[in-house]
Amino acid sequence: MRQKGYKPYAGRKKRLWVKCLAALIALGLLCFAALEVYIGVHSRTDIIGNPQTMVIFGCQVKPWGPSILLQDRLDTALSYLEDHPDMNIVVAGGKGDDEHMSEAQCMYDYLTAHGVDGENIYMEPQSRNTWQNVNYTLDLMGEVGTTVSIATGETKGLEPGGEVLLVSSGFHLARIRMLWARAGGHLEKTSTLAAPVSHTPSAVQMFFREPLALVKSFVFDR
Repeated sequence: MRQKGYKPYAGRKKRLWVKCLAALIALGLLCFAALEVYIGVHSRTDIIGNPQTMVIFGCQVKPWGPSILLQDRLDTALSYLEDHPDMNIVVAGGKGDDEHMSEAQCMYDYLTAHGVDGENIYMEPQSRNTWQNVNYTLDLMGEVGTTVSIATGETKGLEPGGEVLLVSSGFHLARIRMLWARAGGHLEKTSTLAAPVSHTPSAVQMFFREPLALVKSFVFDR
């Protein structure tokens, strides 16, 4: 005799729901792993040719100066500039709601305090995210252009479409390269300089955050 309320397919439906959920979780983890691999492949220094313009991407400014992530980027740039002191430099980053100055100004102050000639530095102080960093920097390069010194014959200024070195934390470079190409930059003339992440909590945070940021930029930053 059948029990009251007996449903012969209830257990099967429950197992199907569990299997579907497990499949979705597995797919999500697979996608996350693929994004991490993509980020990892591009999180390295790759110098092409002889870049004449360095672009340093900003990060949070603290009341006392650059954050550890930003200082990592700046120190990496300074190390490269020791052997390439005549490079033109663009520092890109605006002022966030929790910052007392623009990231560009903070980077300018840090670089000049460490011996970089301020005349070689161009500031892009308006951007609030990586997509704006890229677009405003390319706009700045087009606006400034190049000039040639009558006295020395040396080229001065920023060369639109010239060889460029993009400097940021390693985890950030995959997204920068994607957006740089999307905004009209020439990847065949674009090098990257990867800064280490010396702050362990930030490294852990970015491990989980950057894949999501990459997807967001791929879909919405256009």
